[in-house]
Amino acid sequence: MENKGVYLVDAAVATIWTNPDSPRGIDQGAVSNPVLLREWLDSLTFEALLDLCNSNLVQSQALCGQEVMVLEEKGDWVLVVVPEQPSSKNSHGYPGWMPKGQLKKKEEDYTGNGVAVVTSPTSLLYHDDGSSWMELSFQTRLPLVEESEDWVKVKTPSGTGLLRKDGTAVYASVVEIPKGNGQQIVEAGKAFLDLPYLWGGMSGFGFDCSGFSYAMCKANGYIIPRDAHDQAKEGENVALDQLKPGDLLFFAYDEGKGAIHHVGIYYGNGQMIHSPKTGKTIEVIDLKDTIYERELCAARRYWT
Repeated sequence: MENKGVYLVDAAVATIWTNPDSPRGIDQGAVSNPVLLREWLDSLTFEALLDLCNSNLVQSQALCGQEVMVLEEKGDWVLVVVPEQPSSKNSHGYPGWMPKGQLKKKEEDYTGNGVAVVTSPTSLLYHDDGSSWMELSFQTRLPLVEESEDWVKVKTPSGTGLLRKDGTAVYASVVEIPKGNGQQIVEAGKAFLDLPYLWGGMSGFGFDCSGFSYAMCKANGYIIPRDAHDQAKEGENVALDQLKPGDLLFFAYDEGKGAIHHVGIYYGNGQMIHSPKTGKTIEVIDLKDTIYERELCAARRYWT
């Protein structure tokens, strides 16, 4: 595998496409820099959103400041892997294509006095002069420069910026991010109730089913595989009559005997919180007497 270097995502949220010709004319807001994510999503019809999945256009997303490895260049596009998103598709991380204009080469001095983590669904990043810059996603992690009573100054691939302290957590380093329990995974998920599903979504602007479970685990200090079928192979196996809040539930075709196609988070009391499918929003549902009850095939626990 050729490695052309480590780069940083230089957009609020970078969508990772299946190949360079995957984006349609209507997807310009997602491939530009700055990205116009809200405008892009608001402009897409149900059919256009569904096509992201049915035509296999999108693979995943990466957040501002996140590291990617560039493997190949093709015009204005690069093939990358995202090391922080483990995948059976590539041993080095989740693979896909990105516009070169949404990346910056990682400099040696891209470090700080700790790490600042966005903890609200989204948070506005301001320029140092107080003017608005871009809307960052939940779980964006940026090097800390300094903090004051109301503001956190952070480093981005394009320079320093300011985040409001409300909605931002500061830690000495990434490894200092505390590991939460299962109930805390559920609590993290509740902040996104009614957020529309997005195929390939990995941000506070929209999650797919496994992006949702991945992000809620990440928020609690656990990096898990990106896709549902990979998530179902790791973690601690949990008997279906021994479920606790925060356990991941997996669902398979053919009433649980076929291929895994969905994941949710056990909510407690026979309920699940999940991001269902295009056209639906993140919800809490009773499993009893649903297709999900019939398709439930496995559970895994990533929290300790």
